Amino acid sequence: MNVLTEWTALACRELGVDPSLVDRDELLDLTKEVAHGVARPAAPLTAYLLGLAQGAGTAPADAVERLTTLARNWERATTETLGDA
Repeated sequence: MNVLTEWTALACRELGVDPSLVDRDELLDLTKEVAHGVARPAAPLTAYLLGLAQGAGTAPADAVERLTTLARNWERATTETLGDA
């Protein structure tokens, strides 16, 4: 077992989370896109916000895909938002 797999299993157990609900690779891909497309500190923040939304039941089914797309298009998204102001 590698360290990341072991950490995921132990962290899930500590938090009472079913490990089968965690798509580790999808989450790592999301945080990679955010770190490179937005800013490094935004990666853990995004993961936390996603977890809050999922825990509250407000995250859409395609939340990871939508956030990944937002990060990939960050420059355009912020330009459009500033243009609307």
